[in-house]
Amino acid sequence: MMTATTAASPKGRRRDGSTRLGRGGKSRQRAAGPLFVAPFMVLFLLLFLAPLGYAAYLSLFQERLIGGTAFVGLDNYAQALSDPQFLHGIGRVALFFVIQVPVMLLLALVFALALDSGLLRLARVIRLGIFVPYAVPSVVAALMWGYLYGPDFGPFAQLSRNLSLPVPHFLSDGWILGSLANIVTWEFVGYNMIILYAALRTIPEELYEAAAMDGAGAWRIAWSIKLPALRPALMLTLLFSVIGSFQLFNEPKLLMTIAPDVISSSYTANLYAYTLAFTGQQVNYAATVSFLLGLVIVIASYAVLLTANRRRSA
Repeated sequence: MMTATTAASPKGRRRDGSTRLGRGGKSRQRAAGPLFVAPFMVLFLLLFLAPLGYAAYLSLFQERLIGGTAFVGLDNYAQALSDPQFLHGIGRVALFFVIQVPVMLLLALVFALALDSGLLRLARVIRLGIFVPYAVPSVVAALMWGYLYGPDFGPFAQLSRNLSLPVPHFLSDGWILGSLANIVTWEFVGYNMIILYAALRTIPEELYEAAAMDGAGAWRIAWSIKLPALRPALMLTLLFSVIGSFQLFNEPKLLMTIAPDVISSSYTANLYAYTLAFTGQQVNYAATVSFLLGLVIVIASYAVLLTANRRRSA
């Protein structure tokens, strides 16, 4: 009578080649996850949470001429909420957001749809050309456009004089917000275009083929298939734009040197906090302004998400 025998195999390995983990192996696997996350958590704690906590601590104190540093609780926050410079700075960046972001995202959407259509020649060259401004540091971009905006030696001003036309005052009080919006748009259209273009490339080709068989043209496909599929990507770019708009700093800071009568040290809330900390030496009040600015960004971002979710569920 023949009996079935089990083939010799290394310890812990099954006949089908798979390994069998004991309790010790499973526990080691569970411990591996936190170890992989640990470097990020350490850096997050040291470079984000610790400075944030220290800034919150500073915002509760006030430097006084008599008595030194004193605990004032929420007095700095009450002062900031009635500070006209801070409130005007918030209002300017809010207006900047309303003007600049729709134009930037519309251009990014048009470029992404045009590249995805496959009808453009030299599409890779065009895509690279649109994205290149994002690779230019914002400081360099602001300096470059500041030279172009110059009323004396700028090329626009010289061209206007040669054509006997009025010199455009890009750095005047009525034009400066649009000039800043133009710089930021030039910088970030390519970045947002890449996000939208990448989202378009994930749409299954079968949807396009089915729509073409039903007689849908290019415009109908873009409206009924591509745009609905782009909603998550558009929401992501919109959130990034909210954060970036309310943190506007580099462009007004650099243009302030050539237009000091138009751009003040409190032109934006972020610039105001910088001026308080490094020029006025009011570190405690600067921390308070920074915290309130962060709160405004959180509220604006939540409002955008809430509005989008309501439209999606409607």
